[in-house]
Amino acid sequence: MIPRYSRKTMAAVWEPDNRFRKWLQIEMYACEAMVKLGQVPPDALKVIRKKARFDVERIEAIEKVVKHDVIAFLTAVGEGIGPEARYLHMGLTSSDVLDTSLAMLMVEAATILENDLKDFLKVLKRRALEHRHTLMIGRTHGMHAEPVTFGLTLARWYAEMERNLERLKQAQERIAYGKISGAVGTYAHLSPAVEAYVCKKCGLKPALISSQIIQRDCHAEFFTTMAIIASSIEMIALEVRNLQRTEVAEAEEFFSAGQKGSSAMPHKRNPIVSENLMGLSRVVRANALAALENVALWHERDISHSSVERIIAPDSTILLDYMLARVTQLVDNLVIYPQAMQANLKITRGLAFSEGVMLKLVQKGLSREQAYALVQKAAFRTLEGKKDFKSVLLKDRPILAQLKPGEIHECFDPSHALRHVDAIFERVFREKGKNIHRGKK
Repeated sequence: MIPRYSRKTMAAVWEPDNRFRKWLQIEMYACEAMVKLGQVPPDALKVIRKKARFDVERIEAIEKVVKHDVIAFLTAVGEGIGPEARYLHMGLTSSDVLDTSLAMLMVEAATILENDLKDFLKVLKRRALEHRHTLMIGRTHGMHAEPVTFGLTLARWYAEMERNLERLKQAQERIAYGKISGAVGTYAHLSPAVEAYVCKKCGLKPALISSQIIQRDCHAEFFTTMAIIASSIEMIALEVRNLQRTEVAEAEEFFSAGQKGSSAMPHKRNPIVSENLMGLSRVVRANALAALENVALWHERDISHSSVERIIAPDSTILLDYMLARVTQLVDNLVIYPQAMQANLKITRGLAFSEGVMLKLVQKGLSREQAYALVQKAAFRTLEGKKDFKSVLLKDRPILAQLKPGEIHECFDPSHALRHVDAIFERVFREKGKNIHRGKK
């Protein structure tokens, strides 16, 4: 059973309550570190721990006046603590809190996305095994090429999504850094020990070096990784759309009872999920460009990146979470038509096996150019005369001078073209020696 998409799961990561809770954790951890260094009285920390609270509405009300979110937060928290609140934020700058908390939030979001990808990989593997020997025509440039199986298509999707999972894990590692280094990153009023303590408590690593902020190339890598994943989803959606075209009709999105395809045409069953996914992928890619634009900032920092991140961080992660859930359901419920695949394979009347004939002629001693020319002439006669390719070959004297009729018949056996499918599956799914030949839905 594939989990249904729940907007609250990812959206909750970016809710103000979660963000402010992390801000408070960072401030508290910094106080704890300073107590250990003898810079904050232990009794003050006890008061802070007991009284430190925040109210989102109060913070927002103060921010309307002071026009600064971190100051508004500190003011609101300090109102409940009293005089000991002066030990909060000692030596810190706003970005110490903002960037460290952003790292925590992005790591949370990345963990959800990793789980989404793992769910999708399970579905892809199951359906690939189910259709590993479902014969169909392969297409290059949109034209019929040679036989493949639909399972190979699904296995390719699996391999790509597995790479995406690795990319996401690497990007998560890259963003899992915090900084508590002060206004320009020099620890002028802090000890690096405070940063080390806070980052460890937050499940992060201290940035090797920072300015007022953590450098945005790390963030850009995370957003471009999400863009690549979205592009992979678009690739799958595009293939489904093409397979669902009336002229192809080899697969289609599940059409539920009571569903309507068109307000004007009752017969329509449109690939709306795939079209939706392709549109959303454009948004995720556009956000990645915005993240790349954030890399170049003035000197030790300017604020131009901040407004961008407040939009693209929640938007991209929520969108991709939704897209992964939806593409998982799409593939899980995808309706496959093997008979249509067989029928389409025969449309070109055997031309899909032309390369085998050419290579057989080469093995007989003809040059590649000679063999190509002979087979191409026979292929064009097949196209122009709407004849069967094998029949044309069996009447072609120059070809019969090289090949026996039985050898020509051998070239049209699809099992020869697909004899390495099992080996490919063993390589993709790394299950050599295991029984992976019977995939069931």
